[in-house]
Amino acid sequence: MPWNDKSGGGGPWGGGGNGGGPWGQGPRGPSGPQGNPPDLEDIIRRGQDRLKQALPGGGGASPALFGLIALGLAAFWLFQAIYTVQPDELAVELRFGKPKDEVSEPGLHFHWWPIETVEYANTAEKLIQVGEARGNTSSGLMLSGDQNIVDVKFSIAYQVDNPEAYLFNVADPDEMVRQIGESAMREAVGRRPAQDIFRDDRQGIADAVRGIIQSTLQDYGAGIAINAISIEDAAPPREVADAFDEVQRAEQDEDRFVEESNQYSNQKLGQARGEAAQVREDAAAYKNRVVQEAEGEAQRFISVYDEYAKAPEITRERLFIETMEKVLKDSNKVIIGQEGQGVVPYLPLPELQKRGQNPAEGAN
Repeated sequence: MPWNDKSGGGGPWGGGGNGGGPWGQGPRGPSGPQGNPPDLEDIIRRGQDRLKQALPGGGGASPALFGLIALGLAAFWLFQAIYTVQPDELAVELRFGKPKDEVSEPGLHFHWWPIETVEYANTAEKLIQVGEARGNTSSGLMLSGDQNIVDVKFSIAYQVDNPEAYLFNVADPDEMVRQIGESAMREAVGRRPAQDIFRDDRQGIADAVRGIIQSTLQDYGAGIAINAISIEDAAPPREVADAFDEVQRAEQDEDRFVEESNQYSNQKLGQARGEAAQVREDAAAYKNRVVQEAEGEAQRFISVYDEYAKAPEITRERLFIETMEKVLKDSNKVIIGQEGQGVVPYLPLPELQKRGQNPAEGAN
């Protein structure tokens, strides 16, 4: 039964007259002739009349108003059509949702909005940390080639080199780089002993991880270039850290002892070599001296023989005199030969001996 039933039933609750339903008299609204509901077209027409009266010019719209509205719309469209690319960004325009081939460099650019839209890619270097603790576990726990558990923390520095591929080929680039980096590090560590990642060959492992990540990203078409891999820390798990430190100290002591023994060996070897060289030099000097003396004696003998061959008598006499001089030089006897008639009754031999021993006193 409709609400405006003319039978006077008073609505669905049957409360005719002035009851207006179970809550009493309802609100009175506008009504048409003979109490009928208002006409919707009449209400719209009245609203249009009131709007015309409120507009400038009275009964009609002014051309200046339409020009002002058009100018505002044009300014809004131009504001949307011009966009700015920041110095550390690159932009890709999309026409009906399809990327264009051109890449917008930093600066002001224009596109046909809303047919074309713009997506921005930040080209600044980004750093992804891998191996940080998450809850009670750590993503850096890895198994080395010699069956040791290693907790590795490293960072990945990457940069966008293809904005279109970076924006539309990958949903979450940072998470993808993190997962690929963790997988690559596990592969590199799993092929080497734990000592390499601890201290022996960190740079080699970092280079291998960088190559694996870059190759995987190229296969995915991610448009990302890996700049560097930095291994910040590599340590055993906390549960075995003390035992591992003890092993490290033992290895360091072993290296120290080996180094000290090598130094001692080198020192003794150097001394032995020096002494051997000195002995060889002394032997060579002695050899040269003896040879030179022998050659000198031979040369002297030859020269004496040559003189003897020339005058044998004189040479024999000279040799006899020189030999007697050498023999009697150290003798205590004094031989006096008398020539003539003068005889010396007293010869002070002790004084002559003293003078022979002290030539300086005899000169005085």
